[in-house]
Amino acid sequence: MVLSHRHSDHVGGFSFLQSVNPKVKIYAPKENFGVFGSDLPSTFYRKDDSLPAEMRYYGGTPPETMKFGTAFPGANIQLIDKTTEVTPGITLIALISDAPGTKELKELSLAINTPDGIVLVVACAHPGIEAIVAEAAKINPHVHLIAGGFHLVVAPDPVIQKVASALHDAYKVDYVAPGHCTGEPTFAALQKAFGDRYLYAGLGTTLGVGANPRAERDPRVSNILGEGDLRSYRTLLAQSDDFKDRGSEAVRLAQVQ
Repeated sequence: MVLSHRHSDHVGGFSFLQSVNPKVKIYAPKENFGVFGSDLPSTFYRKDDSLPAEMRYYGGTPPETMKFGTAFPGANIQLIDKTTEVTPGITLIALISDAPGTKELKELSLAINTPDGIVLVVACAHPGIEAIVAEAAKINPHVHLIAGGFHLVVAPDPVIQKVASALHDAYKVDYVAPGHCTGEPTFAALQKAFGDRYLYAGLGTTLGVGANPRAERDPRVSNILGEGDLRSYRTLLAQSDDFKDRGSEAVRLAQVQ
């Protein structure tokens, strides 16, 4: 299992999974004092030998590595702080956001090197979808499919067009399956750029990732989220890091019925 980043809408189902499979191996981004736990060398802080032992951290004799707790006690979590191949053909890309509102947020993306090229699964792409694709292309320059959130929900048109052009023309991505925080104008721009190689992957979609990917929905499922759930989700979204610097947009989201 891979936990991409600390935002609640990306770890909300973890407690249930852990209850079903308590020993499942989990990869998560390493952040200082993060919700997934962390560790630091004790050399990171200055020391003063003139203080009595009872006034010093660890009584003046700190361990070489200081370990910090997790919001998920007992979980089998391995923290990732750099791009790492966790098993042959499967690599976790670790990057850091530099965007306002999520600056210094660490996020993992999943790159699977298949016979058809890289299948890249992104969560929110806070570090920038182009930066993530550039890292994936180092593994294999043929990027077959990108699926997930592109984090362009409030981006202006020039930024959106730049991303669409980069994915289609520079990286020559075969297919895109955007969802989540990609944004409606970006859905439209990517659909125009990729044509029948654009797959919309909204909530409840099953995505096939072979040579000719397809997105399918269960016809029996009409409304995954009820109106009450939608109102709660929009309220939480308006309070998230992504909207800290966008007051009017956050208010509008919170008021949507």
